[in-house]
Amino acid sequence: MLEGVLMSHLLTGPDAGDLLGVAVRPGRLLAWRARQVDQQPGRGCTAAYDVRVRWPDGRDTDERLAACTGRIPAGAAVLDDGQERVGVWRYPHDPDLPALATAADETAVAALLDGFDLGGGPVRLALRAYRPRRRAIIEAVGERGRLFLKVVRPDRVRRLHERHRMLVGAGVPAAPSLGHTPDGLLVLQALPGRTLREALRYGFPVLPPASAVLALLDQLPAELARGRRRRSWAEKAPHYAAVVGAALPSSAEQAAAIASAIRAEGGRGEIVPVHGDLYEAQLLVAGERVTGLLDIDTAGPGSASTTSPACSATCTCSPTSTRHGPQPSTGSVPGTSARSSGWWTRRTCATGSPRWCCRWRPARIAYRSRTGRPPPAAASPSPSAGWPAHGP
Repeated sequence: MLEGVLMSHLLTGPDAGDLLGVAVRPGRLLAWRARQVDQQPGRGCTAAYDVRVRWPDGRDTDERLAACTGRIPAGAAVLDDGQERVGVWRYPHDPDLPALATAADETAVAALLDGFDLGGGPVRLALRAYRPRRRAIIEAVGERGRLFLKVVRPDRVRRLHERHRMLVGAGVPAAPSLGHTPDGLLVLQALPGRTLREALRYGFPVLPPASAVLALLDQLPAELARGRRRRSWAEKAPHYAAVVGAALPSSAEQAAAIASAIRAEGGRGEIVPVHGDLYEAQLLVAGERVTGLLDIDTAGPGSASTTSPACSATCTCSPTSTRHGPQPSTGSVPGTSARSSGWWTRRTCATGSPRWCCRWRPARIAYRSRTGRPPPAAASPSPSAGWPAHGP
């Protein structure tokens, strides 16, 4: 536990500025902030940063850097003081994502799309997500409209390409894969709609019924249920408790107790095709339709008890907004995520489907952990006609 605290502090504490300063030489580090920390107990820590650098020619630029402890990938700059070793790199030169440099270069992307017969000419790029050493999403807008470039580790790209095509062939609204490169770049067609997270947060007046989400999950092809079973969220609870304990030692005991309660409530259930990481930001919606299922990297065989509690607990713990701005997840105002979570749980439990049976207690535990209070009455399991109203 102490090792995890030290590694995290090394990458986010005051000394992190010295590490980043060395990494940007001959430039001079003007400012920095950690934007993301991935703590993996026993394996190391990875952090992403926004930095501002002044270069010898007088230019000031905003850059992205990343650093890691533990196993340092070949190609990273290694900083070693004799006690600790840290790997550092500058975006887009992620040593575990060799295709990222291509995906972040407008000229290279234009040539790539032309090679895939997707139109040449200039393109505009926008980074939409970046998890160092794991994946990145870049939006590309050109003559043929919008496309998304997903960058993963090279050994994962072909299987991910095939999985996209399998789901599309089964009628699942996953993004069609238009091609991939051996070094880990996948070209995906854009899908219509906004994320369900946005719809809940900003009070969209029309949303799909819960039955539409469940029907989408039932469309996952049986072929996905082959291979190694994904661990359920209940089975992963001790790992996440260890992550919390490494970052917040004072909460380690409480996190372990919550994980034990979740494990006690969760069962393996029937092995079926699952998304593996379903929550409200993974669904695109337009009116009453679900128009997209995102991030299918984790799709495969898993427990039937995985999907509903994960979505429920995530909705419960996510902040919401009304027209007056962000609102805390207290359940005290209309449109809170707690009420949305309660609705999801009520509707999915009411289906009686053994494929998507849910556990109510994990969502309640997650809510209590986030707020320090028991879930409000609005989040209690009781009959409901549909999505709750949002906003004033």
